[in-house]
Amino acid sequence: MSEKIILEFPFDLPLHTSDKRAEGKVILYSDRVFVSEGEVSVPLSEIEEFIYDCGVGCASVQVKTADGYTPLCRGTMDCNKIFFTAVKRMNKYLDSGYFEEGWSEFGKVVCEKCHRGLPPGTQVCPHCADKMGYIKRLVGIAASVKWWILLTVLMCLVIAAAGLVTPMLNRVLVDDYIRAETKPLFGQFIIVILCIFGVSVAVMLLGILRSCIQVITANKMIVKLRGMVFDKISELSLAGVTRRTSGELMRRITGDTQQIRQFITDDLGSFLVNIVQILAIGIMLFVTDWKLALLVILPAPTVTLVHRLMWNHLGKRYHRQWKMNTIADTILHDIFSGIRVVKAFGMEKNEEKRYDKSIMDERDTRIENETKFAYISPITNFLMGMGEFFLLYYVGNMIIGGSMTLGQMQEFSAYAAMIYAPLRWFAFLPRRLAHTMTSVVKVFDVLDEEPDVTDASEALDIELEGNIEVRDVSFGYEDSRNVLKRVNLSIKQGEMIGIVGRSGVGKSTLINLLMRLYDTDEGDILFDGVSIKDISQDSLRRQMGVVLQETLLFTGSLYQNIAYGKPDATSEEILTAAKLSGVHQFAKKLPDGYNTVVGERGYTLSGGERQRVAIARALLHDPRILILDEATSSLDTETEKSIQDALSKLTAGRTTIAIAHRLSTLRNANRLVVLDKGTVAEVGSHEELMRKKGLYFELVMAQRQMSKMAK
Repeated sequence: MSEKIILEFPFDLPLHTSDKRAEGKVILYSDRVFVSEGEVSVPLSEIEEFIYDCGVGCASVQVKTADGYTPLCRGTMDCNKIFFTAVKRMNKYLDSGYFEEGWSEFGKVVCEKCHRGLPPGTQVCPHCADKMGYIKRLVGIAASVKWWILLTVLMCLVIAAAGLVTPMLNRVLVDDYIRAETKPLFGQFIIVILCIFGVSVAVMLLGILRSCIQVITANKMIVKLRGMVFDKISELSLAGVTRRTSGELMRRITGDTQQIRQFITDDLGSFLVNIVQILAIGIMLFVTDWKLALLVILPAPTVTLVHRLMWNHLGKRYHRQWKMNTIADTILHDIFSGIRVVKAFGMEKNEEKRYDKSIMDERDTRIENETKFAYISPITNFLMGMGEFFLLYYVGNMIIGGSMTLGQMQEFSAYAAMIYAPLRWFAFLPRRLAHTMTSVVKVFDVLDEEPDVTDASEALDIELEGNIEVRDVSFGYEDSRNVLKRVNLSIKQGEMIGIVGRSGVGKSTLINLLMRLYDTDEGDILFDGVSIKDISQDSLRRQMGVVLQETLLFTGSLYQNIAYGKPDATSEEILTAAKLSGVHQFAKKLPDGYNTVVGERGYTLSGGERQRVAIARALLHDPRILILDEATSSLDTETEKSIQDALSKLTAGRTTIAIAHRLSTLRNANRLVVLDKGTVAEVGSHEELMRKKGLYFELVMAQRQMSKMAK
């Protein structure tokens, strides 16, 4: 019986020489790793870690054992990304014995049907997506405005029907009055003229009414679509949102929904109207003269076939155009969000070049797409016009032969011209569909995504007391190795726990898991003895107050930003929170006090002032559990002391978890938890850990040394 292969990846350089290429594979089994070159096999029980190394012009993979480092394979830079990804996945498997399935290629998820790599940030293959199924679902979404759409279609049908009357009246006018052999009555002539005028006025008025109805329908539809997409994005877990760039998400909410709106409110109605118009005019043409009717519609199947052959190619081209536009939007968002950094480093010209390059790439893609249509459009228009040439020849002979009057010729030509408009519309329908289906796939990719973090079917809404227990928790972001490894921690109600350690050891990750922004890979977190997965997310976060390391304020007044977590708070409550956090000290100096607009992301305030607003926001929330992630990192010593004094009063009876690189800010903590390499290395009070002279002692000594050097 063959062994189960967990993972395999190729290499293309021999291990000990560089004068030739060599093909081989590294295979990870459940209990060992095997290298085809030299048939080397290393038991997993002896491996401490897989190591990736990028040299000059080549990359390599090694294993760390108790005896040292052993090289496994080497490869050219073509293997660089493969090695990097493979090492991350093998380390995760080494840590947890778990390997995520469904990753058939390195660096990207592949479609199960066509095995093409899925575009970054999407879970739907644009080639295999059920496009007709999506269209049916769009019709279902449009049900809320179906009466408006039906009214729009009805108006279009009435206008089309009115348009059919005009050629008949023109025939009567020409044959019975203008070309009449006997002198017609003047009154009857005026009546015919007035009828033609009346039909024209009616068509104009109906067109205005139809436009007004379309505006109402379009706005109702765009609000519904954008609301659906935004609500879904809001429901996604943090991992689901961060898989996509801000530009992508903005494009899906704005540009893609606009394209879909246009299809539903404009193109869908036009489709029905054009179908009816073709049938009505076609019947009239065939009743009048079936031979002439065949000449008129003869080119249509050829044109339709040409566009059908271009369908698949069009979809790929417009998907690329969508991607180029998204990249440009993302760069623009980054530049405006970080404009202070851009100006501080004098990088305006560089950012101009970066954005110019992105829009030039989009321009080139658009030009390439439109150029293809610039070639094909004249050809298809010429093919469609061939029917008109045949018609002129055939009708001209009939008029010369006396078998058709001039009025009949004018009527038939008018109907022929009228039927060409919908035929041309259908000929270019693939182009519209290519645009729309690109947007439809992107929107339904979001709408159909299942959040990584979901509430249980009978999630509990409970009042937390503040007891927390972390049981054997392991976690890693996506396919990287575990950031936390079998962490165990018990926190009692009312305790203040300080989380310390070097950068990258998992402090913020532990906080993210406690807030259930992510779910654990292994183990569980319990609040008052109840699993975090059995508590509703709304109930959990409603009772947590959080001051994150990255302080974000929204565009609005200082008052509104403090009240963000509790919009119904009274002025007294807001003022109390502001005083306790130190906001009141600078708020009273502002031109408009608490009504001062802080600007986008709060950049009109200093870093310390923004953090104080964030602290006030958390305090106003009056949480059972308070989380401080570097909450005082931007404050001066005097302000930090005043806030620490305020926090010491507020933490009484409230469970508090604080992260700080500046260890002096944790002097009020009941216990300190020292993380190292993703595990709990030490637990104890400041005095206990200093006497132990372990990792915490080293961190404190290092900071004291840095403080002396700074002085």
